[in-house]
Amino acid sequence: MKEVPPMTDEILEKYFKAGRILSQVRSEAKDRIKIGTSMLEVADFVEKRTVELGANGSAFPCNLSRNDEAAHATPLPGDETVFGEDVVKLDLGVHVDGYIADSAVTVDLTGRYGDLVKASEAALYAAIDTVKNGVTTSEIGAAIEDAITSYGFKPIGNLTGHGLAQYIPHAHPSVPNRRSGGGSLLHTGDAIAIEPFATDGAGKVTDGSLTEIFQVIRSKPVRLPAARQLLKDLEPYRSLPFARRWLQGDKLDYSLLQLEKAGIVHSFPVLKEVAGGMVSQAEHTLIVTDEGCHVTTK
Repeated sequence: MKEVPPMTDEILEKYFKAGRILSQVRSEAKDRIKIGTSMLEVADFVEKRTVELGANGSAFPCNLSRNDEAAHATPLPGDETVFGEDVVKLDLGVHVDGYIADSAVTVDLTGRYGDLVKASEAALYAAIDTVKNGVTTSEIGAAIEDAITSYGFKPIGNLTGHGLAQYIPHAHPSVPNRRSGGGSLLHTGDAIAIEPFATDGAGKVTDGSLTEIFQVIRSKPVRLPAARQLLKDLEPYRSLPFARRWLQGDKLDYSLLQLEKAGIVHSFPVLKEVAGGMVSQAEHTLIVTDEGCHVTTK
């Protein structure tokens, strides 16, 4: 596991700058999620606005997951899909020199799932109130589960929050969304993203059939010239996830497939609730302190 450098004032300021930018982009993007609006236009706005406001770029492609989709849904190249009466999860990431802010909100365009949205939000703030130096991730999971079940819904048990490190959006520790044994101890200076998911379904997700998000996980030689060129084109993203719609070039899909088969690229299929249940999500990025935490994306 890559060693995480100690939290210095310089690094802390980069986390806070990323959080400030994300907060503004999230607010502006949320207002654009309306019935009849293009999903691609919203995603493009998020990713371009992130850079306009002074970030180095998106920490991962803008996720716009709808209804029973919990995560990893992002528009296809040339996507003409528009929002309908959907429950939309807007999940976005910003990085400043690789230091990441990660946050999500749920927009209910149906007008019928207000309590489901409140459940994930209440769980997030219950978790934030629990965080401080010396707390275990299992204690956070218990707070999340209690908040969601109090609304009559289930947490999604096989999705978790996560640590953050430079250019690594999913680092140690995992932060469960329900009670679990053991858990990891939090320490002052840890950067974590807490993201409760609530559902009226079975409380579990599985891989869907669509995949539009990928990540380079290692580098090694490849034979196919187009795949070698693609790997070179991916160097600016380092270990940050990217969308297929961000790429151009000959034999793009075939090259991606070859890189995935070689274990160089990892794919992220859309995650769907196994029983078709509706899903809500809420997320903030935190820096753990002695007596609590700083919410960088507030």
